[in-house]
Parts: sequence; C-alpha cells; structure tokens
Amino acid sequence: MLIEAPYKVGDIVSIKLSSGEEMVATLKAETDALVEIRKPLMLVAGKDSTMGLAPFMFTVGQDAKFKIKLNSIICIVKTEKDAASTYTQSTSGLAVVN
Repeated sequence: MLIEAPYKVGDIVSIKLSSGEEMVATLKAETDALVEIRKPLMLVAGKDSTMGLAPFMFTVGQDAKFKIKLNSIICIVKTEKDAASTYTQSTSGLAVVN
C-alpha cells in the first residue's frame, strides 16, 4: 500500500483560516508554530456564482513571503489539480496543460 503525504514544501496548498477565509498559496516551510507561504491568493465570489482569486494583501510585493501562525489556521490541504493550475496561471502568467 502506497502512503502519500497530504502535502509537502513546494506544493500549492489551500488554507482555511479561522476567520473563514480560504486562500491558495505555495508552501515554503512549516513548523510547530508557523506556516510560511508565498504568493497567497484569496478565494472570492464573482459574478454569476463563479469563484475567482484575488491578492491576500495589496500593500506588499508580489514575491513577499508570509508567515501565518498555526493557531489562525483551521486546515491545510494540497490544492486540487484544476484549482492549482488556475493559481499557477494567476501567479506566473503560464498556462498549465492538464
């Protein structure tokens, strides 16, 4: 039986914050107290019940690294393939072929 880690450093992950917000980001590091991420985007509602991605913070550089305390996070999971492709395209401009 193959056991796969739920996510690892370098993966695109979805993070549910205790505030109820959901973000997608690249995982850079994880400790017992903090999660370090890069290029976080928030999940936002768009027109006609569609979902989109928007910057987590508007007043920082695009390549800023963020440290989030684990007590502010409900869960972290590896992002689903199609959503990860959308995130990659949004953060790099590169289209990902699935």
